Amino acid sequence: MTALTLSTSSAATLRADAVVVGVAKGAKGVVVAPGAEAVDKVFGGKLAAVLETLGASGAEGEVTKLPAADGLKAPVVLAVGLGETPAKGDGFGHEALRRAAGSAARALTGSKKAGFALPVEDPEAAAAVGEGALLGAYTYTPNRGNGASNGKGKKDDAKSAPLGEVALLGGKPRDKEFKAAAARSEALAAEINRARDLINLPPNDLDPKTFAAEAQTAAKEFGLKVEVLDEKALKKGGYGGLMGVGQGSQSPPRLVRIAYTHPKADKTLALVGKGITYDSGGISLKPAGHNETMKCDMSGAAAVFAAVVAAARLGLAVNVTGWLALAENMPSGSATRPGDVLTMYSGKTVEVLNTDAEGRLVLADALTRASEESPDAIVDVATLTGAMVLALGHRTFGIMANDDAFRTSVHEIAEEVGEQSWPMPMPSELRKGMDSPVADLANMGERMGGGLVAGLFLKEFVGEGIPWAHLDIAGPAFHEGAPWGYTPKGGTGSAVRTLVRLAERTAAGDLG
Repeated sequence: MTALTLSTSSAATLRADAVVVGVAKGAKGVVVAPGAEAVDKVFGGKLAAVLETLGASGAEGEVTKLPAADGLKAPVVLAVGLGETPAKGDGFGHEALRRAAGSAARALTGSKKAGFALPVEDPEAAAAVGEGALLGAYTYTPNRGNGASNGKGKKDDAKSAPLGEVALLGGKPRDKEFKAAAARSEALAAEINRARDLINLPPNDLDPKTFAAEAQTAAKEFGLKVEVLDEKALKKGGYGGLMGVGQGSQSPPRLVRIAYTHPKADKTLALVGKGITYDSGGISLKPAGHNETMKCDMSGAAAVFAAVVAAARLGLAVNVTGWLALAENMPSGSATRPGDVLTMYSGKTVEVLNTDAEGRLVLADALTRASEESPDAIVDVATLTGAMVLALGHRTFGIMANDDAFRTSVHEIAEEVGEQSWPMPMPSELRKGMDSPVADLANMGERMGGGLVAGLFLKEFVGEGIPWAHLDIAGPAFHEGAPWGYTPKGGTGSAVRTLVRLAERTAAGDLG
């Protein structure tokens, strides 16, 4: 992964491939942001004017490259837009810094080192820049050819390689808070990128068994406890949801428990992730055009996995247990049929009206199992419903909960770390639509409000008295358009930052 260093060097004297500066939209044109003073001085105080001549406006994410003036050691200056100039006395928002750093890092693909002279007045701002740069530099390449057939393999690889080093100018390498901020950024970005790698893997390279093996490998590296229930254990244990979804595939399901514990922790968080490694819809087959990205239907499990490892890397004083509900949803002669009734791990029976509403079935078993350990709170993460995408779009995830205060806390945390989210209701009248004449409930209800119906279904399997929140990340989990800010094309690692900050708050005694 891209290296992050704190540097006391001046932007004018740093030896690097490029120096990154921030610019913003002012009342009278482009304004050079704090941190770029040394570069502006080399340009005779006319850096803003030069950039305007080149068409720069300071708009968020806008990137403008220009040759360095005499007096700079780096040959290139890259100006990145931060958006509107903040009000007097205010600094640039952390998310604006995060996105700008990400845009700059992407634009510097193929470079070995760049100095980032963005506004880093305090450790929090430095963390935002570092995090954005490391996330923006992410590149997924395992399945690309090496170019050997055209004789240009090594050269092409170098051009597409992520930025090698981010030197954070204005950072204070001897300051404990700045060092801690940089270390947190590195650990968090590494785990978000771990989640992205898993999401981007083609489904023939990642099935429930191989996903479980990834968890076992990480557990050994970071001192985590891991337990894997295979299909025999799931069948014996009565995990009807996981077995019902996975029985149509040649790759049988798994339930993975991966746990981080801290000797001084007095609180425990349980995180539950939907891990459908490929979702064809089963017998209720998805229509053409809806299958191509269904390798991303395990994004919730990837986020939970990454968050548990991040908690361990950061040494948080909280116990965090991740539950990865892994299955492949395929049509076959052995697949669950619409109309079948499954007996869940909780003992409740569910009539399956649509086999493409499978995520809630595997999550139900995992939620019940997680509840047996009586954690202080449970959060599940899932690419659960297309209805949530219709409601909130592709950049915002929905939050439902059985406790209003907990839902508010999770929403505030998500907004704080720069993950767009919105609190959603759980209207009790929608529960009646899941009544079944042959089972305790059906896995489908009213079509309108389908995302809320899914949340109400999951609520049925949460232990009594345990605060629980459900994050439906169907929109932001996988990005099909052009990269923007620190968001790449493909898997995004959505919800990892929210889960990690929730763990940090819990460790600090502020669960909410």
